Amino acid sequence: MSDKNRGDALKAFDRLLTIMDELREQCPWDRKQTLESLRHLSIEETYELSDAIIEGDMPEIQKELGDLALHIVFYARIASEQNAFDISDVLNGICEKLIVRHPHIYGDVDAQDAETVERNWEQIKLKEKGKEKKTVLGGVPQSLPALIKAMRIQDKARGVGFDWEEKKQVWDKVEEEIREFREEEEAGDQNKAQDEFGDLLFSLVNYARFAGINPEEALERTNKKFIKRFNYLEAEVNKNGGKLSDMSLEEMDAYWNEAKKR
Repeated sequence: MSDKNRGDALKAFDRLLTIMDELREQCPWDRKQTLESLRHLSIEETYELSDAIIEGDMPEIQKELGDLALHIVFYARIASEQNAFDISDVLNGICEKLIVRHPHIYGDVDAQDAETVERNWEQIKLKEKGKEKKTVLGGVPQSLPALIKAMRIQDKARGVGFDWEEKKQVWDKVEEEIREFREEEEAGDQNKAQDEFGDLLFSLVNYARFAGINPEEALERTNKKFIKRFNYLEAEVNKNGGKLSDMSLEEMDAYWNEAKKR
């Protein structure tokens, strides 16, 4: 970043802090907000940013990043009123964390690839949390969606060396889990089948990691593809005066195949 851009960024951030102070002091709605009341709004904003990234909509990404920046300074302003911390503490805290967790940049540790950096990161985190008697997986939020949680669990386990050695081993595990799921499903034991299906999904997430695939992104691509094709099917049926509920699967499949070609 050039000196001019850095100066512009600092001015813009100072402007946001000034506006936040003014709103907190003068606006009835802003004065009323608490850490708790903002929480669900922050979650919503995060998902909106995620949607914009998935769509590749840069103007929308810019807007949503601004909304999240507002929430960050809002939380810090509320905390400063309670003499807990302020925005300087927040920013200095993350700066210190980045320096400590990048010893290959700010220290004498050697790390020539991203995998080594990730491994070092998790090991440093574990040492930090060791002071607080936390476990390796203690930093994985309980409220994460299950698919993302599986990814984070596996990443953290890998960070301390608990991982498969080769991709083939992971695929063998996937095939084993498929067999076990089918056995329980065919036996008619719903609870065991559900457990085995969970094991199967977990092993597929593991294989995706070894294959360099983000399973969350892959599934979202498939979701979008299905929605696009189904919307086309529905629109074409309506345009031709038909009704989806009255159509046979074969008839709908013809529209579906047309959607795939498009």
